Amino acid sequence: MSPMAPPLLLASASPRRRELLEQVQLAFEVAPMDVDESAQPGETPEALVERLAVAKAEAARARLAPGQWVLAADTVVAVDDDALGKPADFADAAAMLGRLSGREHRVVSGMALWRPGEAMRARHVTTRVRLRELSPADIEAYWATGEPRGKAGAYAIQGRGAAFVEWIEGSYTNVVGLPLFELEAWLREMPDPPPRVGSASPADVTGSCGVPAGSRAP
Repeated sequence: MSPMAPPLLLASASPRRRELLEQVQLAFEVAPMDVDESAQPGETPEALVERLAVAKAEAARARLAPGQWVLAADTVVAVDDDALGKPADFADAAAMLGRLSGREHRVVSGMALWRPGEAMRARHVTTRVRLRELSPADIEAYWATGEPRGKAGAYAIQGRGAAFVEWIEGSYTNVVGLPLFELEAWLREMPDPPPRVGSASPADVTGSCGVPAGSRAP
């Protein structure tokens, strides 16, 4: 790999995905992509997240430097084959958590890795999760923490929502928002993957979240 290889472009505004990429020391920049996230008629949650991940990766074409890879992802909570996204308000969050209370659901993430001239890598990963029974008081108190806002299914397994989780089967990082095991498997297959933080001199590589390696974010 050339020391001048550009950092990965993360086509997502999710702070959870940034934290996960930092965890595996990938050098990356952030450029969120806005696409229509509406499900198509009859579309399964699995097909939805994979399609949206590919759409976000393709939307980043104009932002890519020569030889730069883009990573895009989308995550939903699936129950009764319905895809639950981010709650619009308390009533929406209460309805979501009420459906998840005391039962199993799926967390499905679509992921796409691509650069122009290469084949699009796209797949989805599913994790099974069960929440304990939640009372209306539980849901109201949880909403008051602010954590459900901006979270698919209105809960965060990496935060206070972990106290609601009875069991999980599959990838934990997938529930957080990005399946790292599957991403690393892709990277191991690539002859010239995006650089890691510290894999080149600070002048040659960008550090996590677009901050030059060796410096601190404000």
